[in-house]
Amino acid sequence: MSKRIGSGAALLAGALAVTGLVFAPSAAAVTPTTATITASCGIFGGGAATLTATQSGTSATITLTSSITTPLALGANSINSTLTMANSTGSARVFSGSVNPAMAAGATITVGPLPGTVASGDKLDFNGGSLKMVIFGVTVTCTTSTAQAPGPFVFD
Repeated sequence: MSKRIGSGAALLAGALAVTGLVFAPSAAAVTPTTATITASCGIFGGGAATLTATQSGTSATITLTSSITTPLALGANSINSTLTMANSTGSARVFSGSVNPAMAAGATITVGPLPGTVASGDKLDFNGGSLKMVIFGVTVTCTTSTAQAPGPFVFD
């Protein structure tokens, strides 16, 4: 009898798992999740950077990690950043906030994850956009003249 109960419980658990998969909401996804650019940032110089995107419905975040170094030590969450991404399907999208790790002088610059709002079908590229960082009251603007690789972020 215990063998039947064990088998029945296993079948019930399997049926519930399949039911859960059928009724689970579909997850929104952005592709690709990472892209690279070469940025020019005025007084900070320039260099390679990686953009990492995430998406949950219409909410998205982008983090920029660069090879560009800071001449000064910076505290955590001390850079006021506005990342504007060109959108080939409509209005540009803006990601902004004061989110960054603490960085020693000479460290590479990372900002984000910066939150923003996206729509299904958005195709976002740093080329045609910019990153503006306000550091100790000084605005540093980063731009690029080439498309990000391997291509724009496409949001579901």
